[in-house]
Amino acid sequence: MAVVLEKLKEETYPIVKWVGGKRQLMFELLKNMPENYNRYFEPFIGGGALFFELQPQNGYISDMNEELINLYSVVRDDVYELIEDLGKHEVSKEYFLEIRNIDRTEKYAELSSIERASRFIYLNRTCFNGMYRVNSQGQFNVPFGNYKNPRIVDAENLINCSKLLKNTEIYCADFSEILNKVQKGDFVYFDPPYVPLNETSSFTSYTKDGFDLDMQFKLRDVCDELDSKGVMFMLSNSDTKLVNELYSNYEIKKVFASRAINANPNGRGKITEVLVKNY
Repeated sequence: MAVVLEKLKEETYPIVKWVGGKRQLMFELLKNMPENYNRYFEPFIGGGALFFELQPQNGYISDMNEELINLYSVVRDDVYELIEDLGKHEVSKEYFLEIRNIDRTEKYAELSSIERASRFIYLNRTCFNGMYRVNSQGQFNVPFGNYKNPRIVDAENLINCSKLLKNTEIYCADFSEILNKVQKGDFVYFDPPYVPLNETSSFTSYTKDGFDLDMQFKLRDVCDELDSKGVMFMLSNSDTKLVNELYSNYEIKKVFASRAINANPNGRGKITEVLVKNY
């Protein structure tokens, strides 16, 4: 008797390392997902750990980081050209600085979207801790990571991610833009830049404009509007008095996470974060 096996999904995982990435919290995220929902939205896509784990069909992802969104668009539309371009890169401090500092010159404006995406992956794999940080001029300013054998060309994963992204809407947009797209029964996962635990732990330089406290209040207002529309949401943030007060009308669950990026050693290691849900 013939046994028909359902075709398994092709494995995908994040294309880039990302500060605050959620791979370490995946068990908690999956455990707290709604059982059923229609369309998946993730408006602070970052490294997209949950997105690549779930592999949603007809998903929506967005971010205000133009270079990150260019990367996802190129992986979707021109993955083989991207893989070819990635093969040209060298691993040395001198070459790293040359590629990093292109955005301080007129040459940067001449780069194609594929070359910009290739530069993004190269810098992400070879810079210190895989951080993405820009200064007020929007210039990448993370130092060389001095890794012995960084994996710059991960062709199989890029191809698998490309297939997933072909069924995905990708936008460089403010998180509030989802209000024009969502419908009752949809699910939104928010992973915004976190409210700082203290003055030394602030890390919001994913874009040159940062993400301040006013934006945290705006995000809460968007969550309230989603709730009124019958849209399910889950939100990650730091376990601070402000966050707990902002979302006091919703279920708040404490989860443990590890943090390595902190100027104060006391702010590293296992600390509590929160998951906020309206379902």
